[in-house]
Amino acid sequence: QVQLVESGGGLVQAGGSLRLSCAASGFIFSIRTMGWYRQAPGNERELVATITPGGSTNYADSVKGRFTISRDNAKFTVILQMDSLKPEDTGVYYCSTERSRRYWGQGTQVTVSS
Repeated sequence: QVQLVESGGGLVQAGGSLRLSCAASGFIFSIRTMGWYRQAPGNERELVATITPGGSTNYADSVKGRFTISRDNAKFTVILQMDSLKPEDTGVYYCSTERSRRYWGQGTQVTVSS
């Protein structure tokens, strides 16, 4: 079955960096678009970034120029490098893909202090 396992979250000061990783299994990773989403308390889950099988990327306006999504098809892993973090980046970050339906990981907490 599809499994997505996130890691790398934590507490960081504003201006700092974090690197999130998502380990995927249970599907043909190389043919699926992968995405990172986040959800802050009281807010809806929102798209952060996506990457297609060919490596094309898309970012939310709020993270453009600060976050970078990448993938390693040989290791079935998708990475979200987050730099210049802001307090408003705080939330639970989820890895996601879609195959007949959308699948989610368990999430990893990112907290940015001011």
